[in-house]
Amino acid sequence: MGIPEFKAVWLPLESAFYRVALYILEDAEDAADAVQDLYIRLWIARDRLDGVKQPKAYGLAMLRNLCLDRLRHAKVARSEPLNAVEFRIADDDSVLAARESIRAVEKAIARLPDNQQKVLRMRVFENMEYEDIASATGFSEGSLRVMLSAARKTLRKLLENEGY
Repeated sequence: MGIPEFKAVWLPLESAFYRVALYILEDAEDAADAVQDLYIRLWIARDRLDGVKQPKAYGLAMLRNLCLDRLRHAKVARSEPLNAVEFRIADDDSVLAARESIRAVEKAIARLPDNQQKVLRMRVFENMEYEDIASATGFSEGSLRVMLSAARKTLRKLLENEGY
């Protein structure tokens, strides 16, 4: 798809994309950024867009995923890293139980294969985006998602076996 076709098909949809992003994100700047990210991704994938029968639906699906990723990232960014959590619980038993839980998670993470451990730490504790992790590790984003899914599943099993 060339520049004229791209402009004719995708640019007229910008206001519809913006309205949806604004509805999902509830912030004008974030919505504008999400739409800009969408257009960047569309432009990068322009060679594969010729087969798209419904550009608006296709673009809205991509935009929805981008917005949800932004919301997830914002939620993670607001949370504190595991080792920075300060327990303000009056009950000493609760503090000890919480510390035991953290130790159990740390031990379970240490039992993961090195690649899964490294990728999980980058994604969860360092709040890195898939693209940045892919650049740092050399794995594709798809491989990273599979690796993280496997790591989470293994962690879940290990913690269940420990009684958590």
